Amino acid sequence: MFTGIVQGTAEVVAIEAAQDFRTHVLWLPAPLREGLELGASVSHNGACLTVTAIEGERVSFDLMRETLQRTNLGSLCVGGRVNVERAARFGDEIGGHAMSGHIMGMAEVQSIEEAPNNRRIWFVPPPELVRFLFDKGYIGLDGTSLTIGEVRTARDGQPASFCVDLIPETLARTVIGERLPGDRVNLEIDPQTQAIVETVERVLQGREQ
Repeated sequence: MFTGIVQGTAEVVAIEAAQDFRTHVLWLPAPLREGLELGASVSHNGACLTVTAIEGERVSFDLMRETLQRTNLGSLCVGGRVNVERAARFGDEIGGHAMSGHIMGMAEVQSIEEAPNNRRIWFVPPPELVRFLFDKGYIGLDGTSLTIGEVRTARDGQPASFCVDLIPETLARTVIGERLPGDRVNLEIDPQTQAIVETVERVLQGREQ
């Protein structure tokens, strides 16, 4: 489990590519490597990956076809950076919200609104995930726990969209501050919201039968 509180960013220093498979090698600073062992789970832009090798500051992770297709990790190049969070331990403070590290799709950056000391970014989510989005609800974007500011339904030929507001600390500590219109970010729906929505849908469908 993860909390959505990004602990830092890490640079991709090598990529070993095979058919429908990749190994990403990250340069991890000492604080993020402390106690790290083979088999440990580490979130990369919100996607849970397993440590497969540790060679000093270089740590390797394997990515399968599903991960490459469903997340933005498949478009990474050497020199790119990812948000990193170590798996939560029992007793850790949950500063964000509970996240599984299972990416459900990607949202595209639609527009960016700048304001003094903050930034608002609008995203277009996959249509099948819109039903899980609510004003002031939780959302995971590139592994960062954020609060949805507003949800706009599809209308007049425009797709459904939602926005988040980012403070300087989030912009400085994560890669989301580098995103531009057209970029895609990994999206994870709040598990509790998903469970509630799907339960209500099943109840309503049962009443209609």
